[in-house]
Amino acid sequence: MPLMAAGKEFLRKAFPDHWSFLLGEIALYSFVVLVLTGTYLTFFFHPDMAEQPYGGAYRPLRGIPTSEAYASVLRICFEIRGGQLIRQIHHWGALLFISAIGVHMLRIFFTGAFRRPRETNWFIGVSLFGLALLEGFCGYSLPDDLLSGTGLRTFQGIMLSIPVVGTYLSLFLFGGEYPGHEIVPRLFSAHILFIPGLLIALITLHLFFVVHLKHTQWPGKGKDNRNVVGKPMVPQYAAKSIGLFLTVFGVLALLGGLLQINPIWAYGPYRTDQASIDSQPDWYVGFIEGALRLMPQAETRFAGHTVAWDVFIPGVVIPSALFLVLYAYPFLERWVTGNWKEHHLCDRPRNHPTRTGLGVAGISAYAVLLAAGGQDVLAFLFDWPLESLTWIFRGALFLLPVLAFWLTKRLCLGLQAQDAVRVEQGDGAGYVRRVADGYQELRRPLPDEKKHRLLVRDTPPPLSTEELKEAGNLRRTLYFWYFGERIEPDRTPKQKRVVRKATTPPAGPEEEESGK
Repeated sequence: MPLMAAGKEFLRKAFPDHWSFLLGEIALYSFVVLVLTGTYLTFFFHPDMAEQPYGGAYRPLRGIPTSEAYASVLRICFEIRGGQLIRQIHHWGALLFISAIGVHMLRIFFTGAFRRPRETNWFIGVSLFGLALLEGFCGYSLPDDLLSGTGLRTFQGIMLSIPVVGTYLSLFLFGGEYPGHEIVPRLFSAHILFIPGLLIALITLHLFFVVHLKHTQWPGKGKDNRNVVGKPMVPQYAAKSIGLFLTVFGVLALLGGLLQINPIWAYGPYRTDQASIDSQPDWYVGFIEGALRLMPQAETRFAGHTVAWDVFIPGVVIPSALFLVLYAYPFLERWVTGNWKEHHLCDRPRNHPTRTGLGVAGISAYAVLLAAGGQDVLAFLFDWPLESLTWIFRGALFLLPVLAFWLTKRLCLGLQAQDAVRVEQGDGAGYVRRVADGYQELRRPLPDEKKHRLLVRDTPPPLSTEELKEAGNLRRTLYFWYFGERIEPDRTPKQKRVVRKATTPPAGPEEEESGK
């Protein structure tokens, strides 16, 4: 068949052997587990908000009015054989899926693997992360228990804060006044059909680009911008990948069987006049909860409309700004550096201290918002006044990212200086000798492989005089802010040729035609 040649070539595709490249596979295999367990749960879940007295196996709730959705989840937990195990595997799998995507994106960001020609794949990855968040929220809201209902009510309040159209969006989504009778069936359709379909399509497209553009790889002997060195897919990498899938499935099965998560029978059915004590959303939307709690009260009336800034900014503006920055960052860095060439070698994070500092600053801001989402729980546990804790988190949200950026950049520059010393003098041998003016540490030369990894780094060349004239003040300032501070190791002429050869991008169509 015509596919045989392409299939044989694909089976010999080289996969890098570094552990960091397995993070994306963990996300993929978590998604496979979610599809399998979610299909099983679909047979028993009834997305109906009609209420009737509960008469199932869980005696403490018998006679209490519950929705059919809530009662069906209790039936899965207490009456369907293996239902609670599958449900908990599904919930743990969702947390691992989103976590793996997030950590995988951090690896891509810190190593510069989002640069040309992989900007499209970066966009796909960011879109997958956003869809995974939405998919998790939809699934989290389906049981119609008091905890998920509290989160759904928060979501409805965020929609209402959108100026002019917020009320119409809420009426459309909920099928009338809150809570209505349409929201759970609509979330169920989105959770099992619409969003998974988009996820599968984007994952397929993402994998296509990975195969077409090849993997990035860490610098090393024989590895450069023009090749990919690694294990072939069959049989070496396939065996490792299958083992990873079985490990992921096994770990999720252990978590689902041993660690209880989301016991909806302890929360009870949702009531619009009640709120769950100590209610905390899953971690991936916890930063929105924290932003809502830290935002001071602020409202504005304009042209007959009330704009609730204390809900609109943390609930709409901050998440939108987060994804806008993620989408735009590859273009921003390329514009600042003026570096349009292809990149197939991973950067060591220490060699790009500004980018690494920005990433750590973003993580620290996210951590502050996540912790602020549980401020009431922390105040209770540590017997700390809630108002004081709120002001501490507000101050940390502005100060901690700046401090984290500065410390990270200093640390990266220190590590660069250490690398320069190691290249020139080697590693410490663990011995010292006495000399005339004191003691001196004995050092042993670095192996060629390790020295090669330290020497090969892809740093943009300085802007030429013409480029400095053409660039605006903003771009010049950002360029020197990005790359003004760096410590390059001393290289011999031969080492410079080796580094230049390793970092030279693949030949373009014009060069290939001319035979260069």
